Amino acid sequence: MNSTVGVGNGTGSAHYMFSFFQALDKNLIVVILGISINSVNATMVHTFRKHYILRSNPRYILFAHLVLNDMIQLTISISLFILSFALGSIPVFICLFLILPAIISTMNTPLNLAVMATECFMSICFPLRYNYICTVKRTYITIGLIWAVSSLSVLPDVFILVATEQHFLLSRVLCERDTMFRSSLSKEKRNASHILFFVLVWLTLFCAYFKVLFAAKAANTDATKARNTILLHAFQVLLCMTTYVHPFLLQLFRFLFPEQMISIYFAMFVITQIFPRFLSTVIYGLRDKTFRKYLSRYCICVQTKA
Repeated sequence: MNSTVGVGNGTGSAHYMFSFFQALDKNLIVVILGISINSVNATMVHTFRKHYILRSNPRYILFAHLVLNDMIQLTISISLFILSFALGSIPVFICLFLILPAIISTMNTPLNLAVMATECFMSICFPLRYNYICTVKRTYITIGLIWAVSSLSVLPDVFILVATEQHFLLSRVLCERDTMFRSSLSKEKRNASHILFFVLVWLTLFCAYFKVLFAAKAANTDATKARNTILLHAFQVLLCMTTYVHPFLLQLFRFLFPEQMISIYFAMFVITQIFPRFLSTVIYGLRDKTFRKYLSRYCICVQTKA
């Protein structure tokens, strides 16, 4: 019996050590990816701040806001990812402090992309009125409205939580939106707001794309770059949508592959949280000639075309 118990304990210890190092590897990969992307994004923000020609252009103001928003979202989501592996549960008030900016910044992304697509549409279809319609002041007002709308989509959940579950605020929880805002009213409101947001965003993207396409054909001009940019915005929005089916996919994979949950959780986190942030860098930081020209002064790995 002593021999059998010893073998059993050894097997359990070996399994624990394997799981520990497996989780550690994935956390290190996530941290390295996050630091790399945020470093490039910080260089882009620095480039934007240092050049007036970028600071005075609504297109680059919106891009800089998108990058800053990505940095906030990525930093918080990686922190929550590490905490979920390291601690499991954390006090509710700490989770609330972390998850609110994470939710708001996540909601900001599709709205910002819709505004950027609209700006692209205005520059192609109304070139003579563009400088009058798309001013720096109006751009910053629009950014303020984006934050206000995103905040209003989640603040009612906080009020519902404080009003109905005061005792819950003193407990510990796995820091996720569904475990924080457990009220059925909060879940129904969340689903309704997600549907409304993405219907409006997709309608904006579709209208902008086809308006640009028809305007280019009517004027016999090439608007391929503008259309491709809008398509890339649409792809980013599509990736954003995976964030909202994340809980359902986790439940499905937990049922189908219960022994592979660490790997599945890691893969879904990279796809839904990290990869969309990487796209912002590619679309503007490396793809846009004007921004690339100034960025190359601070990042030696970016080469300008002659």
